[in-house]
Amino acid sequence: MKLSRKNGLRASAIGALVVSGALVLSACGSDNNNEPTKGGGEKTSAAASNIKCDGAKGQLLAAGSSAQENAMDLWVKNFQAACEGVEVNYQGIGSGGGITKFNQGQVAFAGSDSALKDEEVAESKKICKGGTGVNLPMVGGPIAIGYKLEGVDNLVLDASTIAKIFDTKITKWNDPAIAKLNPGAKLPDSTIQAFHRSDESGTTQNLGKYLSTAAAADWKYDPKTKSWPAPGGQAANGSSGVAQAVKSAEGSIGYFELSHATANKIATVSVNTGAAAPVAATSENASKAIAAAKVKGTGNDVALSLDYATKAEGAYPLVLVTYEIACDKGNKAETLPTLKAFLNYAISEEGQKVLTDADYAPMPAEIAAKVRAIVPTLS
Repeated sequence: MKLSRKNGLRASAIGALVVSGALVLSACGSDNNNEPTKGGGEKTSAAASNIKCDGAKGQLLAAGSSAQENAMDLWVKNFQAACEGVEVNYQGIGSGGGITKFNQGQVAFAGSDSALKDEEVAESKKICKGGTGVNLPMVGGPIAIGYKLEGVDNLVLDASTIAKIFDTKITKWNDPAIAKLNPGAKLPDSTIQAFHRSDESGTTQNLGKYLSTAAAADWKYDPKTKSWPAPGGQAANGSSGVAQAVKSAEGSIGYFELSHATANKIATVSVNTGAAAPVAATSENASKAIAAAKVKGTGNDVALSLDYATKAEGAYPLVLVTYEIACDKGNKAETLPTLKAFLNYAISEEGQKVLTDADYAPMPAEIAAKVRAIVPTLS
């Protein structure tokens, strides 16, 4: 399959889990290139051969979460291979930017690592004529705390130490709080370089929700903000930017979804949750936490409530779910068939299975079934 996207589909993304994407008819480019990804007619995989195109045609543009970007690359590759003449372009500009584009009518749907706020729902009604924007969870996975520290391969932190590191209350790697959690580790007397997102991000918001819940005494910032709230530290754009910064700097630490850690061979923190053993950031462990999520949305909205303070054995608490945000009614007629066909594929069993090896977590069966019933009703 030939693609026009300058950097191609990320090779790092091959395999993984489930939760979010976006598309629309309008001229906006990807975060790496302004050219859309070109579709092809060949069927390159079993997943592609099972995709139902259902009248999909032309160009679809979407924007939002960079956390789901590697998952989106996989979906786009397979969808375009199956549906000749379709061009899908996903712009990984962060959840906040994606929602803004969606509510300005620039994209068919947005990817967001947090559900729409009440004011964003109200704004969406101006674009979704006769309807409203709804949250459709399609991708899940762990937010990894990645680090680069020579000689330390199995770092353990808890919510309190993570909060203090990112709030610049702990500034040395051999701080007593870190040493207590890592007996026997050779922690250097060096300064911690903490990296955070410079853009508005649902990943940042989910980290804030986790810290506000599991380390309430140490993280006093608004858990609803998508912008980085704490002083100090260094900023980088997007999950890929933070991952590259951590990979390049000795003594650094940052946060991004697991696929970026895997692709860049970045060591990740195991979290002491109070369970019998520290919990590693893996897709399987994230799935255990996501499976306990409760649906808080109503009607066609499937917004979820996550338990960030879980102490269940083997449940990794620092997780995110990425939503594809679309109009339940009032979608543009010219893009609606492609929008529905693409989202149908993303939430299908085939779409979910293809993500597992890419360090994402599929949606739990009950939640996936609910989304599968809603997507065909979009109008």
